[in-house]
Amino acid sequence: MSEPDHGPEVLIASPVTGTVIDLADVPDPVFSSKAVGDGLGVEPNDGAIVSPVDATITMVAGTGHAIGFKSESGLEVLLHLGVDTVELEGAPFDLSVKVGDAVKAGDSLGTMDLEAVRTAGKATTAIVVLTNTITHLAGLSVTTGKTEAGAAIATATLKGEDKASTGAAGTGAEVGGADGERTDGLTGFDATAADIIAGIGGPDNVRSVLHCITRVRFYLKDESLADDEAVADLDGVIDVAKAGGQYQVVIGPDVVDVYDAVVAQLPNVGAGEQDADVELVERPTTLWGWVKLGFSSLIGVITGSMIPVVGMLAASGILKGLLALLMQYEVVTEASNTYHFIDAMSSSMFFFLPIIIGFTAAKRLGADPIVVAIIGGVLCYPSVVDMSKNTDDVITVGRTVFNSDFFGIPVSLPAGNAYAYSIFPIIVGAWLASKIEPWLKKTLPAVIRPIFGPLIEIFVVSALILLVFGPAVMLVSGGIAAVINAILSFNYTLAGLLIGGFYQCLVIFGLHWAVIPIISSELASPGYSHLNAIVSATMIAQGGGALAVWLRVRDARIKRMAAPATISAFCGVTEPAMYGLNLKYGRIFITASIGGAVGGLLTGLLNVNMWGFTGGFVGFPSFVNPDGMDSSFTGFWIAGAAALLVSFLCTYFFGFKQADFDKERTVKKVRLGNREPVAK
Repeated sequence: MSEPDHGPEVLIASPVTGTVIDLADVPDPVFSSKAVGDGLGVEPNDGAIVSPVDATITMVAGTGHAIGFKSESGLEVLLHLGVDTVELEGAPFDLSVKVGDAVKAGDSLGTMDLEAVRTAGKATTAIVVLTNTITHLAGLSVTTGKTEAGAAIATATLKGEDKASTGAAGTGAEVGGADGERTDGLTGFDATAADIIAGIGGPDNVRSVLHCITRVRFYLKDESLADDEAVADLDGVIDVAKAGGQYQVVIGPDVVDVYDAVVAQLPNVGAGEQDADVELVERPTTLWGWVKLGFSSLIGVITGSMIPVVGMLAASGILKGLLALLMQYEVVTEASNTYHFIDAMSSSMFFFLPIIIGFTAAKRLGADPIVVAIIGGVLCYPSVVDMSKNTDDVITVGRTVFNSDFFGIPVSLPAGNAYAYSIFPIIVGAWLASKIEPWLKKTLPAVIRPIFGPLIEIFVVSALILLVFGPAVMLVSGGIAAVINAILSFNYTLAGLLIGGFYQCLVIFGLHWAVIPIISSELASPGYSHLNAIVSATMIAQGGGALAVWLRVRDARIKRMAAPATISAFCGVTEPAMYGLNLKYGRIFITASIGGAVGGLLTGLLNVNMWGFTGGFVGFPSFVNPDGMDSSFTGFWIAGAAALLVSFLCTYFFGFKQADFDKERTVKKVRLGNREPVAK
């Protein structure tokens, strides 16, 4: 059957004044992955909201954070105001429209209090999504950049009538829920709801349930009873996410129907209600419980602060290695201006870490990112760095050297670079700011708050870091680094074997985020890291395990997963290989870890060092010594090749059997009521 011509075009207007971004850059994985539909985002700098299309309003969320539209052409549009703003219960939104209203593009819909959203730690991005993309959209052209509310920013080209109707018929089974033969007699959304409830541990495991525009959000009594994989593979379910104490089942446009079906099957849980005594995090009752809560919270803050900048750290490390190669082959000299420019490009990320991490940590903790970034600037300000180099008139108390003073109070600055290159002190600063800001907002009159709030916050938090928390944090982090270096110095070969074999276990539990800042600090001063060289070998080994799966397994679905996971691991990111394959099937994680142990052993035996952040094969420039090529470069290739070879061979011959994959597919079919899972 031939494809008909494209249908009409629909202009999409900006719902707010701000900057248009691609949907892939929206800070929400469900929207950015186009799971709900194609679209765009706008980062607002004004709270006035207008209609993005000529349409009839079909939905206004009770919490005010989302509005649905349907145009005469049949195009369905969702305007989602902010990310996870459903949790704010409508406080920042004042909408002036209701269901059934006819609006034109640019008509006022109400306002969004941007400051209130930011204060709650949420992103303010206005997201426009075409929810019936599959059935109605032939193409979407988006113009990014600055815009005014009501200005045209995109053109949606609709499908021809024949093509649209064909698409709708072809996708109905995927969206409509479980409509296959079942022993319980349920069909449609009722069947989907029953499967979800079974997958999350049954009705008795649900404390309360609510929904937003795309997700059914459960508060569970015991999350360990939920089978994430089984729920994510259900017909009608897009994915599973966990955040803020909620178990979120991503549905898409049919969320209300699925939610209603879920509530109907949970007689002891009120629709849309959350018990007042339900806490997102259980308060510990023992000292060990508080220790675990504190540690998990710390890891969460470090993770949230570091994830946005890991890519930039990797890029800077590669650039450092390339600069070393240019010097090695005398393309540039250290005295040349070219060298200094490239050095600035590669080193600025590390030197200004307090500013950058201050910004990301503040967003994670709910403080003002700009204010905390300024506090980070204080820690690496040139005159403060110069004071840290002071060797005259210093006071030594035990092992602590006080090399400056603040209003006559002795101050101990880390020798040489103050807090430039550091991470932990500014994370503490962001935490302090998150505690001080609410008090300032309640105490200061609104007329003086915009000026005196930041003034007091910058002064107080900066002083506390310089006088108290900075020296204490640096003492602890320096002690941890000293212990690691002592282990490496005692026997680098043995350390390589042990760390190479077990480091990826830290990644499983997210504990590697406690190690990454230590590596970053080592790369900043003294400028190299033996520990990171071992970690690099473990990345290659995990990729070797995924490569064996890709070459041996017959299942096309697994092959499609294994190929990109292999490439990702060789580029220094092991999570796709580990979570997608190595931890799920047979003994692959163990056989890949054996390869990591061999790679780490050879890394230590050959005394491999690393001067950059990026690991894996793509990070080879990180193993070039800036003072001249040495054995670390060849040692890296030998250790990496050995890690790959051992991991590949162990996995290929001993890591799994084809039956492992066949069994997994059979189990899924049983879970789904003998229906094949829908390919996503």
